[in-house]
Amino acid sequence: MAANFATLSLSGCSGCDVALLNSDEWIGRRPLTYMPLVISADDLGHVETLLVTGGVGTDDDEYRLRRARGSAAQMVAVGTCAISGGVANIGSRDEVRDVFRASTRRRRAMPRILPKCRPIDDLVSVDLYLPGCPPMSHLFMAALFGLDGFRPAKTVCLECGRRKTRDRPQALRGFQAAEVDPEICLINQGYMCIGSSTRGGCLAPCPRAGHPCVGCRGPSDGFVTRSSEEWFAAITKVFTRLTDIPAEVIDEAARSPQYSLFTFQFADYTGRQRDVEKVL
Repeated sequence: MAANFATLSLSGCSGCDVALLNSDEWIGRRPLTYMPLVISADDLGHVETLLVTGGVGTDDDEYRLRRARGSAAQMVAVGTCAISGGVANIGSRDEVRDVFRASTRRRRAMPRILPKCRPIDDLVSVDLYLPGCPPMSHLFMAALFGLDGFRPAKTVCLECGRRKTRDRPQALRGFQAAEVDPEICLINQGYMCIGSSTRGGCLAPCPRAGHPCVGCRGPSDGFVTRSSEEWFAAITKVFTRLTDIPAEVIDEAARSPQYSLFTFQFADYTGRQRDVEKVL
């Protein structure tokens, strides 16, 4: 009998769960025994592979995660939220917490919201990391079936396929400020694209479509065990080599709200000693 698998959804948008459902390659090959989004089941039971989506944002998340760890032979952290706390992590501002805490008495049946939405490996051991927001279908298949010979590209830039030129833009171009040339590297066109240091494996759907990479797959192998400042410096170095845009402008753009939704997770890898071999 094929090994079963299940999903555990913590605090998040369920986008990773939907991405899994959008893929049908696993149907008939591995039974899905527990998925609260679509399956009515009271108990997780023993499961060979447990895909955990969402971050630990409530005490209920923490309880269910710790309980599930004992039922799963293999635990996979799926998506930005499970790996780094996700967008909810950077939204853990004092004024937001005050609003929820002020209404605690009226939320008698609601789980207590924790001060910060945390990655799951703060609490339990993780066997595999599957970054993305959400991960692409073929990456789910690689996590579930261990596809022979599958190895993600080192960076999104290597999968993009756009042609680099000698054009050296003088300033950053605002998103959708002009028509994007479908053949030329987005950096050569003046767009803030950080695919050169972002983990590959997604097949670069965003830059291929003319949208700059925002780093949702997290750091490439070369930056998993290095500091976020080293990653920011690498981005600036790439733009210095390909453009005449001032370094301080690039650094400011990389730290801007537009990119902070995902680039914060690069800092979250620092000091965690995550094994590169466990990051898909």
